[in-house]
Amino acid sequence: MEFDYVIVGGGSAGSVLAARLSEDASIKVCLLEAGGGGRSILVRAPAMGAAMVSGRPKINNWAFKTVPQAGLNGRRGFQPRGRALGGSSAINAMLYLRGHRKDYDEWAGLGCTGWSWDDVLPYFKRAENNVRGADDLHGVGGPLQVAEQSEPRAISQAFVEAAGQAQIKHNDDFNGVHQEGAGLFQVNQFFDGDKKGERCSAAAAYLHPVMKLRPNLKVITGAHLSRVVMNAKRATGVDYIRGGGKSTVTAAREVILCGGAFGSPHMLMLSGIGRAQDLRVHGIDVVHDLQGVGQNLQDHLDYTIQVRSKRRDVLGVNPLGLWKLARAGLRWRRDGAGMFATVFAEGGAFLRSEAGLARPDLQLHFVIAIVDDHLRKIRMPFGYSCHVCVLRPKSRGLVGLKNASPTSAPRIDPQFLADDRDGDLLLKGARIMENVLAAPALNPWRGRRYYPHDGSDAALMADIRARADTIYHPVGTCAMGDGAQAVVDAQLRVHGIDGLRVVDASIMPRITGGNTNAPTTMIAEKAADMIRQARRG
Repeated sequence: MEFDYVIVGGGSAGSVLAARLSEDASIKVCLLEAGGGGRSILVRAPAMGAAMVSGRPKINNWAFKTVPQAGLNGRRGFQPRGRALGGSSAINAMLYLRGHRKDYDEWAGLGCTGWSWDDVLPYFKRAENNVRGADDLHGVGGPLQVAEQSEPRAISQAFVEAAGQAQIKHNDDFNGVHQEGAGLFQVNQFFDGDKKGERCSAAAAYLHPVMKLRPNLKVITGAHLSRVVMNAKRATGVDYIRGGGKSTVTAAREVILCGGAFGSPHMLMLSGIGRAQDLRVHGIDVVHDLQGVGQNLQDHLDYTIQVRSKRRDVLGVNPLGLWKLARAGLRWRRDGAGMFATVFAEGGAFLRSEAGLARPDLQLHFVIAIVDDHLRKIRMPFGYSCHVCVLRPKSRGLVGLKNASPTSAPRIDPQFLADDRDGDLLLKGARIMENVLAAPALNPWRGRRYYPHDGSDAALMADIRARADTIYHPVGTCAMGDGAQAVVDAQLRVHGIDGLRVVDASIMPRITGGNTNAPTTMIAEKAADMIRQARRG
């Protein structure tokens, strides 16, 4: 089969790109996705995301593990990643956050021309249909639905009040003029029509509505990439495995990798593009020695406090709590509201660890359930959790190969807390979080805390090393730029290879200060314009 463009990976970026490029009926687009269609009730019902994120069982989830982390007492971290059309937007908490404008100006300052805040804002606005309407910072009419939470729990409002009592100002729009403060998150959720209350994954927004309407768009699920086919140093197609058989699709114009921060460098290395010394170890012929592939991994390390609740208006994994959730499911089917429509992480805050910083360096997520070890440790009581993460970590990790098999998971080494500054800042953030959780507004709910400590910095740091892990924002492994460690240029073309681009969160030279799904959507929107412009020549 021959197409103009072959896109590998139907996640947040791949869904956007396939839909946008296939708007031109004269262009033939093929999208390959290793997972399924991303339409099940587990995906569509926001509350059911909790059933997928743990990876037990592996439903729409790659459920990767890291190598042992020296900074985390030698523990292997858990890395859930979406495996379906929509990718991680099919299993995430649906939070719509762009990061800080200075993040993108910093990209431009690193040599990524065309990626400043003023450059990327139009693509954020193009993507969204924001319930608040259009203004200088928000858009309407785009595929991605951006909603207010229909019925946030009383405890989430109390969290915002508690933050105020801890001297953290209120903020009703984290994507507005100012990011700092505490408030409730906007979410990617349908807010009207027959899908009201459903998750708006990237696939639900961009891809599902057009898949059967465009004969020039071919979507193949259950297709696992084997390698990018090369003719000298030009990408000409893709070999993939499906149902035990091997097939090839050819690309007259470009192959575009959208596998994410783990998948895209893995695919490049399997195809002979990467650090020559690493490829040879696994018997892979070197097509192009590109030293930055798999380097520069950045992620938000997260520390969580879990508390039992005296009140029962939060989630509990016990007979009463599950009965209440089942009743809420009936209501959600009827009118798209109630507990079944919750994203659980209803409230949050962006904080500065010290006065004088130009932008927040810490983020809180407040969750209306006890979340312990990515929900892999089930806690039956009614309760709540609060998370804190360092927004711009100094530690850098890497993604590599375990072996030359395309069906093996990548080797993931975030090197969490390798830089002592990250631990120092996370400790400060944990102290701020403890102050918020101790504020009077949460008195009616506050019960016994899990994992108590003696209050010393040493004990708190020991708990951080014993329990902290990712909050699911890996980026940077195919970094954009023109330096020695850059993998793609500012047009997202792979250095040294013709006809090959990477479009996903892996191209971020530095991590954004917030959740990374909205920026990934923006990257794909901007890439679609770049590719169209290149075609017009």
